[in-house]
Amino acid sequence: MLRLIAASLCLLLPLSTQADEAVVLGLSQNRVAITANFDGSEILVFGAVKREEAIPEGDPLEVVVAVSGPSTPITVRRKEKRFGIWVNTESVTIDGAPSFYAVATSAPLRDVLAADEDIVNRVSIENAIDSIGARFEKADAPKFAEAIARIRTDNGLYSVQEGDVEVAEQTLFRTSIAMPANLTEGDYATRVFLTRAGKVISQYETTIDVRKVGLERWLFNLSRQQPLIYGLLSLAIAIIAGWAASAFFRFVRHGA
Repeated sequence: MLRLIAASLCLLLPLSTQADEAVVLGLSQNRVAITANFDGSEILVFGAVKREEAIPEGDPLEVVVAVSGPSTPITVRRKEKRFGIWVNTESVTIDGAPSFYAVATSAPLRDVLAADEDIVNRVSIENAIDSIGARFEKADAPKFAEAIARIRTDNGLYSVQEGDVEVAEQTLFRTSIAMPANLTEGDYATRVFLTRAGKVISQYETTIDVRKVGLERWLFNLSRQQPLIYGLLSLAIAIIAGWAASAFFRFVRHGA
């Protein structure tokens, strides 16, 4: 029996002694505060590859960094021109689309990540948008998902930064992810993939906390927890602002 166990361990030994490569990651900040004058932020993602053995020979190490905001269902409507006006003709509910999505790579995405690995890990924008359920509803659901990707790319919420990850000596890497002003609150999943020959050999995940702070936080909570008070407060502010503007113009008119 002992000989059988020893023989089994010998068979498994070559697999366990292969060079392991793991990510040691750092972020310039893991929290983004949304304030009244928030106009976007830039997150520096940097790290190193930890190894127990020498750098493997052969295919070079590549790095993929993906940052994803909270994902929610979204209804996409198609507009067509009927009798001279644009009207909604059909709609599809996409199961989930990230509010923000950015991918940075050390080389062209298709060179560093094989198509099957992309599908499994949902790295590219088209795979990050979950439209599987919608495809049972409409055969052309992928076109609606493409519309989401196109619109959010134009708005600066989606981006693919090929070649923006700098890799030094197959050990150190760094890149920066630009986050626009129109961010949604929540936990932003930050994933780092190490690949060789298009295959993922290691990955690491952490989160960036994006929250409203100060007056914005108070107003946001008030609108959710006390909508009546929030509505009355908004009405009062509008009345006061209108009265103040009217008084100012009367003063200017009489002064002239």
